[in-house]
Amino acid sequence: MNRIHRRRFVSQSLVGAAALWSGVHHAPWLSAAPLMKKEATDRVILGSTGIKLSRLAMGSGTSGSNYSSDQVRLGLKGFSDLLVYGFDQGINFWEAADQYGSHPCLSAGAKQVGRDKLVLLTKTHARTAPQMRADLDRFRRELGTDCGDIVLLHCMMSAKWPEERRGAMDVLEEAREKGIIRAHGVSCHTLEALQVAAKHPWVQVDQARINPIQAYMDADPATVISVLREMKKAGKGVIGMKIMGQGKLSHDPNRAIEHAAKLDCIDCFTIGFTNSKQLDEVVSKVPRLSVA
Repeated sequence: MNRIHRRRFVSQSLVGAAALWSGVHHAPWLSAAPLMKKEATDRVILGSTGIKLSRLAMGSGTSGSNYSSDQVRLGLKGFSDLLVYGFDQGINFWEAADQYGSHPCLSAGAKQVGRDKLVLLTKTHARTAPQMRADLDRFRRELGTDCGDIVLLHCMMSAKWPEERRGAMDVLEEAREKGIIRAHGVSCHTLEALQVAAKHPWVQVDQARINPIQAYMDADPATVISVLREMKKAGKGVIGMKIMGQGKLSHDPNRAIEHAAKLDCIDCFTIGFTNSKQLDEVVSKVPRLSVA
């Protein structure tokens, strides 16, 4: 199937787009600095890692648990074709996790566009060194790559996560030094874990929940943003997630997109799509809403 036919296939065969895209809102905690027009496809540098990736990431974990998600439920061909469609629009950053079961879909998509043209992020629940070594070996097989890009410890909730995950952290650090991965870090699901991540020197990349209505977040937006600004100041790469509030903002996506596009404390953000129309609408709206 050629690229044109593939685009038609994805656009026509995958189900329903988000319903209503209207309304622009402003939040007092956003930066007052002059705004520049941003594109979803802009290539940005992730903190101090040197990794260049698109501002928007193709997420794979909507309602993700037990090795499944809304994206994975599209099927191997359905989701890998959607990933390739996103790549054709300029999105070279694909976000996954072991928990979502999405590695085979990313691998299938990468075979179509070329692994060297992509930035792949995945996440692990490993705690010990043996668990982390086993996960790294398996992840590389599932993703079809000798070298990964970004591996995060998934869903940190305890303020003591550096002590509790020391074994896994040591293995990831060694893997980075050997060139097996390019960067490591955490995704956080409590304010305490996020605050520790902001200060911990091991963290090169953090994935944080941020949206304007405090849906599935670690604290109110102003508090979270203050911590993310601390991370940015320390040179860490910051990736926004839960931009749509896990569906709570599906009725008002302009508000969610504007909020993410205007934030000065994130390098990029990830959204999970289930069809090409949703992706097209976000890509088209980011430039306008980033300066609205």
